[in-house]
Amino acid sequence: MATLVLDNGAYNAKIGYSHANVSVIPNCQFRSKTARLKTFTANQLDEIKDPSGLFYILPFQKGYLVNWDVQRQVWDYLFGKEMYQVDFVDTNIIITEPYFNFTSIQESMNEILFEEYQFQAVLRVNAGALSAHRYFRDNPSELCCIIVDSGYSFTHIVPYCRSKKKKEAIIRINVGGKLLTNHLKEIISYRQLHVMDETHVINQVKEDVCYVSQDFYKDMDIAKLKGEENTVMVDYVLPDFSTIKKGFCKPREEMVLSGKYKTGEQILRLTNERFAVPEILFHPSDIGIQEMGIPEAIVYSIQNLPEEMQPHFFKNVVLTGGNTLFPGFRDRVYSEVRCLTPTDYDVSVVLPENPITYSWEGGKLISENDDFEDMVVTREDYEEHGHNICEEKFDI
Repeated sequence: MATLVLDNGAYNAKIGYSHANVSVIPNCQFRSKTARLKTFTANQLDEIKDPSGLFYILPFQKGYLVNWDVQRQVWDYLFGKEMYQVDFVDTNIIITEPYFNFTSIQESMNEILFEEYQFQAVLRVNAGALSAHRYFRDNPSELCCIIVDSGYSFTHIVPYCRSKKKKEAIIRINVGGKLLTNHLKEIISYRQLHVMDETHVINQVKEDVCYVSQDFYKDMDIAKLKGEENTVMVDYVLPDFSTIKKGFCKPREEMVLSGKYKTGEQILRLTNERFAVPEILFHPSDIGIQEMGIPEAIVYSIQNLPEEMQPHFFKNVVLTGGNTLFPGFRDRVYSEVRCLTPTDYDVSVVLPENPITYSWEGGKLISENDDFEDMVVTREDYEEHGHNICEEKFDI
């Protein structure tokens, strides 16, 4: 019996058989403005000749799966002959969903997996539970960890003790990668170039140039300096999709500090945007979102737990999700949590090698467990008891 592990994120789906490797594939459909009628699914994105003004059709809104037609088409493609050639009669699936997912969405998920695709057995689980499983497997002496999962739609902070989540201390911050990209689009459109339709391009800009500042005001002062002294300033060459397929940063020595470029490339000059955008993860109030930043929320979450457990959580903070890849992210989380924590507690913040696929790897490990069979709901169970058995078994 094969097991397919699918970490079904709002931006990327991380998918692969438990005996093989993982692929990271966009979990959405695209329309390009040149070929309006044709819809591209998942990683057919690479076939689009001119991805400027790319139109995204997302299955997720605000972090929850609401657009089933799109999700079905993406799954049909992933499970189909072009990709994984899933033989449903002989396959189990481990699939992730958000914390406190709505019951109606959970029921639709059961129906689609069992009745339409007819998987033999299903395990629905939070991505954080898989990350925690992986962490406990790597660090067998630890009993507690706190998973910070900063993804596309929002950031969750979830303490796990002996692989059970502590529901009373879960925190969600409504800031994720989507909001950061949209904010960067707004700033650039306001300051220099109208890019509100260029989600794809600006998302690439964000990944290439943004970083988390260790000292916000110091970097702000540097960003105001003129010429050579301004080490924050970068010039980003925008793609034109004929000669330049992908945007890139101009090397420091080729930058023209005063005057125009002769080369005719389209240039974005970025200064404080580089660190002001990721700063929203640490101070959502900067753009009027009345919530805690990540370090404050970590400390607040741990303080909601029994006192004797608190030191164990502080020394096992695990960062997962795409936003943790900003340079400087881990160091900033560490230094701020350290400042907010009593001195007699140790603080340790771990950034795994690949924070995006970390929970997928946890799913791979769970499928190899001896008690895996007790965790899943089989098709027979489902046909006999319906949604109730899923509600009992899956702790979402």
